[in-house]
Formats: sequence, C-alpha cells, structure tokens
Amino acid sequence: MSASLSVAERSAGPRSSLALLRWALVIVFLWFGGMKFTGYEAAGIAPFIANSPIMSWLHSLLGVQGASYALGVIELSTAAALIVGAFNPVASALGAAMSCLTYVVTLTFFLSTPGVAEPMAGGFPAISAPIGQFLLKDLVLLAASLCLLLSSLQRPVA
Repeated sequence: MSASLSVAERSAGPRSSLALLRWALVIVFLWFGGMKFTGYEAAGIAPFIANSPIMSWLHSLLGVQGASYALGVIELSTAAALIVGAFNPVASALGAAMSCLTYVVTLTFFLSTPGVAEPMAGGFPAISAPIGQFLLKDLVLLAASLCLLLSSLQRPVA
C-alpha cells in the first residue's frame, strides 16, 4: 500500500489530528493551570501581568499570588471545557474560545513586557530567549486553538 502526499491545507485529513490538538492543549492548560498555585509560578508570571495594560489590575485587586490563583482557575476551567468538549459540541466551542482568548491575551504581553527585544542582537526583530521566544510560542497555541474553534463551529460530518 502506498501513501499519496498532499499539501496539508488541501487534504481532507483525518479528524484525529484535531483530537491531537485538543489533548495537547488539555495537557498545557492542566500543567500551566496547576502551576499557577505555586509561589514559583506566581513570581514567574508577575512581570508579564504587572506590565500588561489588560491584566495589571489583577495585582492591585488580588495581589501577586491571588492573581496567579485566579489565572490558574481560568486555565483549569479551560482544560475542563476542552475535555468535556471531546464529547459535547457546546463545550467544544466554549473550551476552544477560552483557549483562543488566553493566547490572544498572552500575545499582547509581547508588546507590553520589557525585555522582549534582544539589544545584543540589534533589538527588534531579534527577540530574547527567556521572554520573547517564550511568548512567541503562544502564536502556535493560538493557531491550534483557532483550528479547534473553527472546527467546533462547523456542522459535523455525517
């Protein structure tokens, strides 16, 4: 049996690839969400939150650890919606939308967090490893989330 090749975007492709995206996102949200309940993670995300015009109010309202707890609850809720979404179309769309929103917000940190550009390499578009590259990977996670969301909004194949 020989396999035929196709450009991925033009292929009907197996629906199982969407399942891989779903469960990979579930793992990310469970892991990162769980980590938000540690002091280590709260301190690690504090600069991103503090410098964000969208998120900085969390520190004022809840403190550094409280903000981390709140984000942990949101991320674990996103994981739960993605898990239930494997069996329920409404939860599928909700979990994917929550995931999209998460990564849209984290990508704004790319614009607001000091240290994204790498001055030793001439500044932007050269990005630093610990901050810029860390944030840029969220672009792929956003793309995976959008794939799930768009697929969730389509009618199922009979």
